[in-house]
Amino acid sequence: MNLIGIDIGGTKCAVLLGELTETGELKVTDKTRYRTADYPSPLALIEQFSKDIEAIIAANNLTIRDIATIGISCGGPLDSKKGIILSPPNLPGWDEIHIVEILEKKLKLPVAIQNDANACALAEWKFGAGRGTQNMVFLTFGTGMGSGLILNGKLYSGTNDNAGEVGHLRLDRLGPVGYGKAGSFEGFCSGGGIAQLARTKALEKLQMGEKVSFCNSLDELQNISALSVAEAANNGDKLALEIYEICGSYLGKGLSVIIDILNPECIVIGSIFVRSAKLLIRSMEKAIEKEALPLARKVCRIVPAELEETIGDIASLSVAADKAMTLTNLQSI
Repeated sequence: MNLIGIDIGGTKCAVLLGELTETGELKVTDKTRYRTADYPSPLALIEQFSKDIEAIIAANNLTIRDIATIGISCGGPLDSKKGIILSPPNLPGWDEIHIVEILEKKLKLPVAIQNDANACALAEWKFGAGRGTQNMVFLTFGTGMGSGLILNGKLYSGTNDNAGEVGHLRLDRLGPVGYGKAGSFEGFCSGGGIAQLARTKALEKLQMGEKVSFCNSLDELQNISALSVAEAANNGDKLALEIYEICGSYLGKGLSVIIDILNPECIVIGSIFVRSAKLLIRSMEKAIEKEALPLARKVCRIVPAELEETIGDIASLSVAADKAMTLTNLQSI
């Protein structure tokens, strides 16, 4: 089965050709990328998508009839049922863009769209660390903290595509700000949140005349990142280790809420957890042991994402594969 994926990001976009094999593997067979900002309007970029889809199909000796479906992964908010992109903060000017309708009329192929967290959840569920599960949660844990939910063997997006916005959960009265809320899950457990926490801790040390290995002066506070703190922690820096221990503790608290409410078989965590799990696991597990229901915790695996750097490519193709399977099931009824 040949599939087309479109990955729409605030910085870069990609059009992909993929193949779903008879053994259930999803392979990227061709790809083209370009900068989002190079196009003056959403409609101009969508027109480029159409041209690239036709070009990538021809370059691989296929025709439009050889393609089953098109899948789109895009930052939210959006309406996956109506196929409309609804003013994502990282896509200025993308207001009420009926992208599914436009592409279906242009290319005469079924098109589906999901927000990027849901698309990544589909990817990890079908082709990554969540394979074989019926109830799985995917957490982004990157620039922000979002999630995609697989419940009873289906993607669950809620009444209006707002299910899984776990980053907005308040885990403490005070703390780093994330998702517009101090002390939120995203505040404590995201790249930006870790950097905020590290700046506060570094400021305390520097004002007392103490040295900080990952920040030499007050002028360098804004240069602190989750990566620079992780590098210091991996080198044994006590303050950096403390920061990641705090992050891990709140990660455990947030996961406990998810475990108690959804009772998943598996929670797959991406980005920072993939790179820095060893800095987070001990305090994370300690918090889960304290907070989560034992019976629910016992059946839940917590694992790093398996697709890692390829997840953006596989995500959009997974939306296409999910659409194709839905259409196949409907035809068999």
